[in-house]
Amino acid sequence: MPNKNEAPFFSWPWQNLHSYKYLVYGPLVGKVVYSIHKGEIKNDSWFFLHILILFALRALIHQLFSTYSSLLFLNRARKINENGVEFDQIDAEWHWDNFLILQAAVASLLYMSFPSLNNFPTWDKNGIFICIVLHIGISEPLYYWIHRLLHSPSLFHKYHYLHHTSKVLHPFTAEYATFLEHILLCLVVGIPIVGSALIGYGSMSMVYSYLLVFDFLQCLGHCNIEVFPFRLFDAFPLLKYLIRTPTYHSLHHTNMGTNFCLFMPFYDHLWKTTNTNSWDLQKEISSRKHSRAPDFVFLAHVVDVMSAMHAPYVFRSFSSMPFSIKAFLFPMWPFTYLVMLVMWAKSKTFLFSSYNLRGKLHHTWIVPRFGFQYFLPFAKEGINKQIEDAILKADKLGVKVISLAALNKNEGLNGGGTLFTNKHPNLKVRVVHGNTLTAAVILHEIPQNVDEVFLTGATSKLGRAIALYLARRNVKVLMLTLSTERFTKIQKEAPIECQKYLVQVTKYQAAQHCKNWIIGKWTTPREQYWAPKGTHFHQFVVPPIIPFRRDCTYGKLAAMKLPNDIQGLGSCEYTMERGVVHACHAGGVIHFLEGWKHNEVGAINVDQIDVVWKAALKHGLKPI
Repeated sequence: MPNKNEAPFFSWPWQNLHSYKYLVYGPLVGKVVYSIHKGEIKNDSWFFLHILILFALRALIHQLFSTYSSLLFLNRARKINENGVEFDQIDAEWHWDNFLILQAAVASLLYMSFPSLNNFPTWDKNGIFICIVLHIGISEPLYYWIHRLLHSPSLFHKYHYLHHTSKVLHPFTAEYATFLEHILLCLVVGIPIVGSALIGYGSMSMVYSYLLVFDFLQCLGHCNIEVFPFRLFDAFPLLKYLIRTPTYHSLHHTNMGTNFCLFMPFYDHLWKTTNTNSWDLQKEISSRKHSRAPDFVFLAHVVDVMSAMHAPYVFRSFSSMPFSIKAFLFPMWPFTYLVMLVMWAKSKTFLFSSYNLRGKLHHTWIVPRFGFQYFLPFAKEGINKQIEDAILKADKLGVKVISLAALNKNEGLNGGGTLFTNKHPNLKVRVVHGNTLTAAVILHEIPQNVDEVFLTGATSKLGRAIALYLARRNVKVLMLTLSTERFTKIQKEAPIECQKYLVQVTKYQAAQHCKNWIIGKWTTPREQYWAPKGTHFHQFVVPPIIPFRRDCTYGKLAAMKLPNDIQGLGSCEYTMERGVVHACHAGGVIHFLEGWKHNEVGAINVDQIDVVWKAALKHGLKPI
C-alpha cells in the first residue's frame, strides 16, 4: 500500500500553521474593517462580511451539536455507539474546521470573479425553491457516486480511510476528511448556490439557509444520538426515503458497503445499497428508555467557575487537556456564573463522563456544587442531601462502588462518608473515600532514607495516617498543630516504641532545617519562606499551594495513571494529565477491581495502606 501521506491533495495547505491557520482570514477581516471604517461596506465588501458571519454561524452549529452529543445525562440512552470518544480521535479531529477556511477562500474567489454577487437581494423565494431542486436533482446523486468512488480500494486507502479512522461518530467527525474530499464537497455544496445565482434567483437568505441547513444535517448524521422517534417513520413511511437518521449513517461506518447517501436514503434505495438493518436498528435505539447502569461511580464536584468550563460539553478539545486558565474563558465567566446559580437552585447530581475498564462501565457523576459552597454553613445540609441521594441512586442501579471525591468526603461535612453508612447500614453499594491510596501515593513519594519530615494538616484524616505510618518507619514527624489534645490522641494510636517519633510543633519556624515538607493545609508564600533551600513540598491540599520558592521543588497532588487497557476516555480530570486521575478516584477503582466488600469511610486504616498500594500496582495503575 502506498504511503498514505504522499497522495496528491491529501494534506491541507495550511496544516503546518496549526492554530495560526486563522491568519488566513486576516486579509478578509482587514478588508471588511477598512470598508466599515470608510463607510463603504455595502458598496465594497458586503459579500466578504457575510462570509465571515457565515464562518461564525457554521462553527457555532458544529459547537452546539458537539455540546449536545456530550450531554450524557440527557441523551445516553439513545447513543448509537455507547463508547466514548478517545484522546487519539480528539487529536486527529482537532482541526475539523479546515473546511470552513477552504469554503471561505472559494467564496472569496467567486466574488472576485463575479462582483455582481455583492448585489444579491436579501430574499427571493424562487431562489430557495430552485436551490432545493438543484440539491435533490444534482448534489444528492453527485455526492452518492463520489462517495461510492471514494470507497473503491485505490481511493479509499489513499484518501477516504481517514474519515473512517474515527471509531465513535461525533459532529466534528463530519468534517474530518482530506483536502481533496473537501474540494469535491465544495462542488457538491456550490452547485445549488451558484446554479440558483446563474439562473437569476440568488439571494443572501438562500445562501445562509442552504449552508446552515447543510451543516446542521451533516452534524445530525454524525452526532451518535438517535433523535428521531421511530413512530415518525411508522406514521409517514415516505420519510424513510427523505431523511438520513444518525442511526442510518452510523451503519455506513460499521458496514462500509451500504448507506452512501448524503441526506436522502432514496438514492441508496434507487441503487440498492441500503443496509437492510437500518430501520430496525433505528427503532430499537430510539425506543430505549434506559442506558446500561454503571459498575463504578466517582462522585465529584465542581471546583470553581473557571474550571466549570473544563467539560466535554463546553469545548471538547479544551477538556482533553489538563485544566489551566485561558484567556478565552474570561468572556464566558459571567454566563458560567449564572449557570452556577441555576445549578445551586435547581440541579441534581448528573452524569458527567464515562469510560470502560475491562468490560466494566465507570461513570463520573457531578454534585452540582462549587468548592466555595462547601464552606458555607447553611449549605452543609443541602450538599449532604445531594450526596446521599446519589449514593441511594447508585445503590438502586446496582453500582458496586461509589467513590467520594475531594470535599464530598470532608470530615466536617459528613465524617468522611460515615454519615451515610451509619444512616443506611444495609447499602449494597460500597461507599469509599479512597484516601487510603492517597496516603499510599504520598508516602511512596518520600525517599526511604528520610529521617525527618514536617507535616501540616497534621490532625486531618490524611495527616493522621501519614504521621502514624511514618512513625512506624522510625521517621521523625514534626506535626504542625495548635491542638495538643488532637495531637496526643493521634500519638497514643502509635505503638509505644514509635510515639517518640511524633513531635508537636506550633510554628513553621520549627521546620527551618527540615527539607521534606508534607503540605495538607494551605501554606502562604510567607510561611514557605521558613523552608530551607532544596526543600521538596509534597502536597495533599486542594487547591495546591503556589510554588513561591524557586530554590525548592513542588510535588503535584497525589494521583495515579489508569491502566493502559482503559477505553473511551477523552477528558482530563481537572489539572491531571491524560489518563491520570486523583488518587482518591484511583482508590475507588482499586476497591472495585479487588471486589472488597467493606466500606472505606471515616478514619484511614493505616494497616491497609500497603495492601491498597500493592493492589493498585497489581491492577496496572502507575504512580506518576
